[in-house]
Amino acid sequence: MRNIIFIAPPAAGKGTISDLLVKSYNYEHISTGDLLREEIKKSSDLGKKLDEIIKQGKLVNDEFMINLMENKLNSLDTNKSFILDGFPRTLEQAKKLDEMLVSNKVTNNLVVYLNISLEEALKRVMGRVICPNCKRSYNLNNEELKPKVDNICDDCKVGLEHRSDDNEETFKTRFQNYLENTSPILDYYKDKRILISIDAMDTLDNIIAEIKIEAEK
Repeated sequence: MRNIIFIAPPAAGKGTISDLLVKSYNYEHISTGDLLREEIKKSSDLGKKLDEIIKQGKLVNDEFMINLMENKLNSLDTNKSFILDGFPRTLEQAKKLDEMLVSNKVTNNLVVYLNISLEEALKRVMGRVICPNCKRSYNLNNEELKPKVDNICDDCKVGLEHRSDDNEETFKTRFQNYLENTSPILDYYKDKRILISIDAMDTLDNIIAEIKIEAEK
């Protein structure tokens, strides 16, 4: 299976889709959001700065994100396919990622863009909850994504939580910032002919099937 790099606005569903791909095809899932939240939980000076940036809906600077990703990629088993969720978010990050992948002799990559409108994404985010243990994402406003028991993780059986940055004002800022930075990244990967675009409002079964077809090429 090809490695998958997700390019998607907030609440497009990449976390949920990644979880399904991991369970079905044994991918290694690398979520920059999870990596950042782990740093914030340490309550270090860096963690406190990151927490403030994220709560304001802003993007963490390129230098920090590139270093974070480089350390993670260097620790991977290159014989196992991976999903990259949340990186790159700027053209500079995309170019640096190519350098990292070449350095680690990682090839055969697929870039998946999940297309969703602000209105639909906002509906999703207001119902989004996550498991604090396994990080699985659910949505209380979507029948496909609801937990089997209200506010309880299907896998860990612990209470689900809302993300601290999931409020309307912060979300709109995050969404707009993302779109402004995404256009050049999409053009970059189109030129490389490794980009596919998928309607994030399609059913999960259809989305997974479409990605599977492309990832097996």
